Amino acid sequence: MSEPLLQVRDLAVHFPVQSGVWGRLRGTVKAVDQVDLDIGRGETLGLVGESGCGKSTLGRAILKLIPPTAGTIRFDRQDLTRLSQRQLRPIRRRMQIIFQDPYASLNPRMTVGQIIGEALVIHRLASGFELRGRVLALLDKMGLPRDSEKRYPHEFSGGQRQRIGIARSLAVNPELIVADEPISALDVSIQAQIVNLLVDLQRELHLSYLFIAHDLRIVEYVSNRVAVMYLGKIVELADAKQLYRAPKHPYTQALLSAIPVADPAHRRQRIVLGGEVPSPINPPAGCAFHPRCPYAFDRCRQETPPLYQVGPGHVAACFLVSEAAPKTAG
Repeated sequence: MSEPLLQVRDLAVHFPVQSGVWGRLRGTVKAVDQVDLDIGRGETLGLVGESGCGKSTLGRAILKLIPPTAGTIRFDRQDLTRLSQRQLRPIRRRMQIIFQDPYASLNPRMTVGQIIGEALVIHRLASGFELRGRVLALLDKMGLPRDSEKRYPHEFSGGQRQRIGIARSLAVNPELIVADEPISALDVSIQAQIVNLLVDLQRELHLSYLFIAHDLRIVEYVSNRVAVMYLGKIVELADAKQLYRAPKHPYTQALLSAIPVADPAHRRQRIVLGGEVPSPINPPAGCAFHPRCPYAFDRCRQETPPLYQVGPGHVAACFLVSEAAPKTAG
């Protein structure tokens, strides 16, 4: 891959847990822990994992909506972790987010025209007739009627609201969009429309996506590469076709085994994981997945596996593949 648009190295986001009247420190939630990621120009990186594994926190930390505890975030070679809020402002135009909930993410007191045009006003990119023209052009692109400009969010369906949210994210011509589960709150009949819209927009505008989702079928469809996250860490990352065809980490294998198969003659053997996801306040020693892993052995309980290179562009954090060489940064 050529020089990536986004480079994340050793990123960590830790939250202190306090209790009692005096706010005594009880522990630390390691929501994101030592994550490395690259996203190329025009690429979609899918990010999957169970609820609470840190996917959304990672996406928001990349945009500096949540301050990272450690690590570096380089966007177009510029280290965002070293920039002040004022220095970040022009870069924020180039990095946007699509939120999960189309009902909670739109201000109910603003018209659709105001919502879409707000970023243009803040960044002083347009005003007057030019501002209205750009808002109407975005409504056209989203397949929404032009009279939507003067209406309020409560007058629209969930799918239409998400189109408004997408239009808002596109208003300032970004290069990278974090799509934080953009279809999970929508009806199944609408999900395909939104996904196809995002794919078409990427081709037209050469966008890069970090696509966070639970639906593994959708992730396979939209992604060039896929990263699997478990308890704050990336446990496997590979080309989408390679990962779905030959997953190496036991957690990835269990996730993929849960995908429904339409043909009853070709049933997939389901891998059912025992136990619960460990607490991020008190994670187990060694590999965090070992209490639920059917293949765990003594080393897994004592050491944390690094990411091992198991193929071209394919890494997995599992001692079962440890005969391969550990991956190098980048």
